[in-house]
This record gives sequence, structure tokens and C-alpha cells, in this order.
Amino acid sequence: MKVLVIGGDGYCGWATALHLSARGYDVGIVDSLVRRHWDQTLGIDTLTPIAPIHKRVTRWKELTGRELELRIGDITDYEFTRSVLAEFKPDAVVHFGEQRSAPFSMVDRNHAVLTQVNNLVGTLNLLYAIHEVSSGCHLVKLGTMGEYGTPNIDIEEGYLTVRHNGREDRLPFPKQPGSFYHLSKVHDSHNIHFACKIWELRATDLNQGVVYGVITDETARDEVLINRLDYDEIFGTALNRFCVQAAIGHPLTVYGKGGQTRGFLDIRDTVACVELAIANAASPGEFRVFNQFTEQFSVLDLALKVQQAGTELGLDVEIDHIENPRVELEEHHYQATNTELRKLGLKPHCLSEALLDSLLRVAVQYRDRVDEAQILPTVAWRR
Repeated sequence: MKVLVIGGDGYCGWATALHLSARGYDVGIVDSLVRRHWDQTLGIDTLTPIAPIHKRVTRWKELTGRELELRIGDITDYEFTRSVLAEFKPDAVVHFGEQRSAPFSMVDRNHAVLTQVNNLVGTLNLLYAIHEVSSGCHLVKLGTMGEYGTPNIDIEEGYLTVRHNGREDRLPFPKQPGSFYHLSKVHDSHNIHFACKIWELRATDLNQGVVYGVITDETARDEVLINRLDYDEIFGTALNRFCVQAAIGHPLTVYGKGGQTRGFLDIRDTVACVELAIANAASPGEFRVFNQFTEQFSVLDLALKVQQAGTELGLDVEIDHIENPRVELEEHHYQATNTELRKLGLKPHCLSEALLDSLLRVAVQYRDRVDEAQILPTVAWRR
């Protein structure tokens, strides 16, 4: 099969491209490299040293003999998007090519607009290009569990059976996004759902939880192939931030009470889920939704786990509660369904198995690269 990975220079995209290539898929990468530009403009950097994309692709071919076809361009440019699909003729398109940070989208009006234009226009262009030149192609789109918010009912996989005034229907699950970024993902889902209905496209929306880990079988083969570990307040996750803080002796900064609960999964499970979605494609006209996570933790749970693992490494780890810059419930119900990918054969990794080797040891290895000025939050939701 031919698979086009959009956003293939990014955290999830790079790991996915290598994973699929190693398993015999003919893989193409599309990326505008804008994430590298945003790092420069924001004055931030990943903990791990990321090689230029051309060097990464070349090193992969040297090690495996397999070529990653690279196209540099922006999918908000429709002619570029259409031409890539027409030339590559993919059986599946994996769409990671979006601005994926909630704090980035909340910096100010410009960042909110940039996020929504980048994400919505790019996805709409991709839908039109698939319809016009690649109608049999299966779109595998990275969504987010953040679309659902934290409702006071259990979260189903995309849809909810509703009974009202004696009638029943199966409807998209109500969405309560918590940032302009998460709103863009909701709008994406609606657009893809509509396109599947009117054009009989086939699409899988992977509502992904928070991803952790640096190491996959492929990225571990050479330092040139190493993946990102973002710990800054814009693109870094709480778990990444805690691991870096533990490595340098900084107190773990828990936002508020720390009861905020979300779904999590290992990067190795991310790439496995994408492959399962590709290998078991949606039907024409079908818009299906898989909740892509394996475990649920609160922020305080994560801090305590990092503290325990850090102690095993001989680190002195303290926990500090700081004012929450976000507008979110700090104590809430959270119970989400995640059965469909398991039915397709997902065998999950657990955080307890990965925390030391795939996060803390990496943080300790590269702690000389830490910029402490990146750690504390400066973006406030109510600004």
C-alpha cells in the first residue's frame, strides 16, 4: 500500500512514517516545516537534538534501503495539495499536519486565527483533493480526546444514542472543547463527516489522548532518527515537563489541584493504532471514530509516578502546586470508552513500563540541553 503521511516531520508523524516504512508500506512524507519555524519564533527547542528533515530521510534509507518520498509544502495551498495526491496516488492519507497546541492557540488573537486557518483550511483542501483526484483513498485523521471536554457522563466513541420525546437516533457525541485549538479539531470532525456523507469518502477520526515517549523500534536505531521531547509550556505535555523537571532538580509544577484527568498512550501505541486503521479501512461513505488512548491519569497521578520513578534513579523530586493558567475543571468525572482499536488487535503498552526508559532516562541523558526559562507557564486563558 502507498501511504502519504502529512506532517511527517512532526512528533507523531515522523514515528508513524518510519513504522509504516519498516513494515513494507510505500511511504511519502509531506511537511511545510512550519513547526520548526514556530520553535524559532517562540524561542523554544525540543530536549532531544532533531536533525534536518533531509538528513533524517537520508539516514533512514542508508540504514534500511527504504526510501521516504519527501515533499516540502503547505496543504493550505490547494494546488500543492492536489498535485501531491495526483502524483503519489496514495491508498491512505494519514493527516498529522495541524497546529496541535492548546496554549499556542490561546496566546493571542493572531495565534488563535493562525491555528484555525491552518487546521481548517488544510483539512478542507485535503478533503477536496481526495474527492477530485483520489476518491478511493482512506483518510486517517488525527483528532483529539480534547474535543469531548470533561462531560459529567461517560464518553463514547464518537457517537451517542439519544432518546427524546419517544424517538431515538444515533448522533455525534456532544463536544465541549477547551481551547481554540480543540475547537479547530471539532470543526475538522464536522467537515470530514459532511464530506463522507456527500462524496462517499472513507475516513477514520482517531481521537487521540496525550502521547508520551520518545522511543520506537525505528527511532531508536540512530540518533539522527531520534524523536522530539517537548517540555516547554507551549508544546510540551505535563508528563514531559515533569520528567525534565525531575532530571534537573526543579519541583514538578502541578497546575492547580491536579485532578484534571485525561487519556494517555505510548508513542508505540500511536503508530500501531494508525497501522490498524489503515489495514482495516473505513467503508465508502463511512466516518468512523476511534478513541485512541490506553490509560487514564490525573495530572497529580502523573506527578506522583514521576516522583516515584525519579527516586529509583536517585533523583530528589519534589511536587509543587502552582496557579492554573487554564480555564478548566480541576475535579471532574472522566470515563471514556476505548474498545474499537483493541478489537482490531491493539496490544497496549503501560506507562509504568515506559516511564523510566522512554522518558526519564532520556530526560537525564539530555538534561544539559534544558532551558529552564521554557518551563513555567506564561500563557493565560483569561488574558
